[in-house]
Amino acid sequence: MRIPALAAFALTLVASAFPSAIRAETRLPHVFGSHMVLQRDLELTVWGWDDAGTEVRVRLGDSSVSGKAGDDGKWSVKLPKQSAGGPVAMTVTGSSKVELSDILIGEVWVCSGQSNMEWSVSRTTNGKEEIAAAKHPTIRLFHVPKVPAGLPQDDVDAQWKVCSPETIPSFSAVGYFFGRHLSSELDVPIGLINTSWGGTRIEPWTPPEGFAQVEAVREMGESILRRRKEVAAAEAAAKQAGQPAPKNPLADRGVPMGLYNGMVHGLAPFGIKGAIWYQGEANRLDGALYTLKMHALIKGWRTVWGQGDFPFYYVQLAPFIYRGAEPTMLPVLWEAQTAVLKLKNTGMAVTTDIATVNNIHPPNKQDVGKRLALWALAKSYGKNELTYSGPQYRSMKIDGTGIWLEFDHSDGLKSRDKKPLDWFTIAGDDSEFVPAKAVIHENKVHVSSEKIAKPTHVRFGWDQTAEPNLVNGADLPASPFRTGQ
Repeated sequence: MRIPALAAFALTLVASAFPSAIRAETRLPHVFGSHMVLQRDLELTVWGWDDAGTEVRVRLGDSSVSGKAGDDGKWSVKLPKQSAGGPVAMTVTGSSKVELSDILIGEVWVCSGQSNMEWSVSRTTNGKEEIAAAKHPTIRLFHVPKVPAGLPQDDVDAQWKVCSPETIPSFSAVGYFFGRHLSSELDVPIGLINTSWGGTRIEPWTPPEGFAQVEAVREMGESILRRRKEVAAAEAAAKQAGQPAPKNPLADRGVPMGLYNGMVHGLAPFGIKGAIWYQGEANRLDGALYTLKMHALIKGWRTVWGQGDFPFYYVQLAPFIYRGAEPTMLPVLWEAQTAVLKLKNTGMAVTTDIATVNNIHPPNKQDVGKRLALWALAKSYGKNELTYSGPQYRSMKIDGTGIWLEFDHSDGLKSRDKKPLDWFTIAGDDSEFVPAKAVIHENKVHVSSEKIAKPTHVRFGWDQTAEPNLVNGADLPASPFRTGQ
């Protein structure tokens, strides 16, 4: 009689010390949680972990689906498309039960990049007033912590929070103002996933699937994957020898894939509408190569999410005095950013008129967020009546001693400050660029100079300090450009 009692006592001790050894557990990644927003009108992938072979049932509102954990313990199911609304509850039942509440169905966007995306609401223009007014119970926030990793991580340690004066101060200002404008225009719940880190380059945010699709950076990705194998071998050897694992040199915010591994991989394939991106200062010396690096990032994210060519909208860097730099270095990057528009389902918010040339972090993030939202509203939500972009250079025609310029998004061309158009320069084949006279005629611009008898090329805003005054009828600024090299 004493043996069963002793056995029971022993099992109790083991269970209290090592609960996972006795009780299996159904787990979800943190991106699934109470107060979250799920993407509407999209078949939703829900995944997690349990004991191998365990049947797992997921119920969301009136929808219910089931799946089975594989040999690696991972399970995945797909919920049918949901209409906007809520709140609803989610129950996940396997070896144990997970219950999530206050879930809304609406629009989910990933917000990423470096410091201008990370820049918090508390540090923006009228920050105190913005925080006090941030009472938006249908906007939900998910703030990913800064954790680089040498290997892809299956989870991130964050929680969904309801937007309020208590939760908004440290959140991405660009992300929040973008989401707030969408919320007011669409009248549906908005979920914002902020994964950003100041001072970071684009390469650490890029997955291997992105490097593999762009020849110019393919070797960079392959090199990191080779190093990953070497590190894994070193870790295995240390373990076999009973020694501590060596520090992983790839777990660094400056190493390609390092931030994707630690701050993005654990989010996919959570259902999203799209992504917004504000980055490039750390890659300002890349010039035209930045276009291809953006291609790798965008194609890579679209591949790992598996949702097709989802919208990807980004910010063209603001004018800023980079000390010791050539004044045309930044314009070449602007040109590279503009070239990304050729990639399907992309858009670019121009910020030359809301800069602080002595501050790399312009405090006016309200207009940045709104301009990104205009792209989304017009291109992703069918509000075709909106003007969503400033003038973009289309073509030129030489006319005697002048050059005619045509633009896309040119309705209502005008001078923002009602002064003569500025930051236009003109040159001939055998001459230097000189300041030009620029005049608007029926949504075209005629550029000329008495010093250039036979002009061949025009530049606009071709300086890191340029804050040109050419805008369209919606007061959106023209993007800098050059008609030739």
